[in-house]
Amino acid sequence: MAHFAKLSLDNEVLSVHVVNNSDCLNENGIEDENIGIQYLTKIHGWSKWKKTSYNTIENKYYNPDSTLALDQSKAFRGNYAGMDKIYDEVNDIFIIKKPFPSWILDLNNASWKPPIEKPVTYTDGVNDAYSWDEINQIWNKIN
Repeated sequence: MAHFAKLSLDNEVLSVHVVNNSDCLNENGIEDENIGIQYLTKIHGWSKWKKTSYNTIENKYYNPDSTLALDQSKAFRGNYAGMDKIYDEVNDIFIIKKPFPSWILDLNNASWKPPIEKPVTYTDGVNDAYSWDEINQIWNKIN
């Protein structure tokens, strides 16, 4: 099964649709994104679609059992196009909206990174929670 993200005019993911692989094959029997887009456009009357990989998270491809795949050539468009994602045309990836103005896009992981790494501390064996303070550019521990 192939997955396609229906995109708004602003590249926000509106929904994700599943398409049979057979509906994405060209005349040579090879899967072709454009054939899938034509199929969906005909059905829905909407032409802005991008194929997405259900098994790609932060630019890594995972097996159906959630283990990291040995073959990373299948990683596709950064992340699966969920409802909280946008399509970045420049980098051809799906990412969440930029959480804060100071955060920087890490293309290696198709994710936003803060200008200062989040602390990793534990209290009584439990990972402590932090929130980002954009004004002061610091992480605040949540009590």
